Amino acid sequence: NADWMAQHLKQFGWQYVVIDEGWYVQNPGAKPGEVKFAIDETGRYIPVVNRFPSAEHGAGLKPLADYIHSLGLKLGIHILRGIPREAVAKNLPIAGSLYRAAEAANTGDACAWSTYNYGLKKSPKGQAYYDSIAALYASWGVDFVKADCISDHPYKGDEIRMLGLALQKAARPMVLSLSPGPTSLQKANEVAKYAEMWRISDDFWDHWAPLPEKEKAWSQGVLAQFGWTAKWASFQQPGKWPDADMLPLGRIGPHPGDGGEPRNTRLTRDEQVTMMTLWCIFRSPLMMGGDLPSSDEWTTKLLTNPEVLAVDQHSTNHRPVISTDSTVVWTAKPDDGPGYYVAVFNLADKEQTLTYDWTKLDLPKSTYAVRDLWDSKNLGDEAELTVTLRSHASALYRVTGKP
Repeated sequence: NADWMAQHLKQFGWQYVVIDEGWYVQNPGAKPGEVKFAIDETGRYIPVVNRFPSAEHGAGLKPLADYIHSLGLKLGIHILRGIPREAVAKNLPIAGSLYRAAEAANTGDACAWSTYNYGLKKSPKGQAYYDSIAALYASWGVDFVKADCISDHPYKGDEIRMLGLALQKAARPMVLSLSPGPTSLQKANEVAKYAEMWRISDDFWDHWAPLPEKEKAWSQGVLAQFGWTAKWASFQQPGKWPDADMLPLGRIGPHPGDGGEPRNTRLTRDEQVTMMTLWCIFRSPLMMGGDLPSSDEWTTKLLTNPEVLAVDQHSTNHRPVISTDSTVVWTAKPDDGPGYYVAVFNLADKEQTLTYDWTKLDLPKSTYAVRDLWDSKNLGDEAELTVTLRSHASALYRVTGKP
């Protein structure tokens, strides 16, 4: 994956390669209570050698990080909040402190969907454990830490603070990403103080409409993300990013995290473009969730359109200006010159032709030169915007007023 990213995506700004949760599990897929972990003598998870052979002889992830860095990329890891139950049962010492695991653990608190860890007490002992893992990750050369079961169901503000402070004290800069969502808007300033990104919804997967309650009701589809992104549109702080979750594009496998079978994305091509357009006009972090070496030409083009990526990376004042049950329109301001970005979405299950006077989009009255960013094509000067969109399709434009 890293080699493919370096060859095909790096030049377009993609930077981080993140190892999913469970890199310390020796027998993935085991039943609860039968899971075996790789853990060091101070109660910290370490990578399993049978899946990360360069981690032998106590090297941890450093050889892998060194290789990733040699490609001009950065390495990330996904963790669960808290302290391993195994460390608590053995009452292991906490590295860099005089404390022990049983003193730091809150054994009455655990992640509802994982049996691996206990929570940590709001105390110097709990802080010491987070300091110890931050120091370990820094010694490996980690650049990005995604912490799970911390940002919602339940929201763990004390552990966000302790982990954020630990990473800030570490010997190298590391991005902190909080999961899952929906993170509360009321917590926006708090999470922005300690983290660089946080999830705005529960897990996002490759379907358009909500799934039935009995079938993974937690799984967000594209349609639901219009509501979540609208709620967070007004939050704008440099370097702080509400996160709409991964992009389930291309080949999703070999082990999809939703428990489903390996597959090509279930989103239609129009829905894939709509997803990318919404993520970019909202300015979500972009994270490819599929198997990169399996990417076909279509998927690669979705990830490497420089004019579309510029909307995500170099714009401000992004907001929805029209929102109905069947139609959504967003606008934003480019950083590199005059004009506006305009994204138009057809949420309906049938084709629509949409016409808007520019002033209805909160743009100054003018004739506008219109450029289609997905097709990299100038469409001419228009006194109003008219577009015909298939079901679940979208369009993304840069428009510049004429003198």
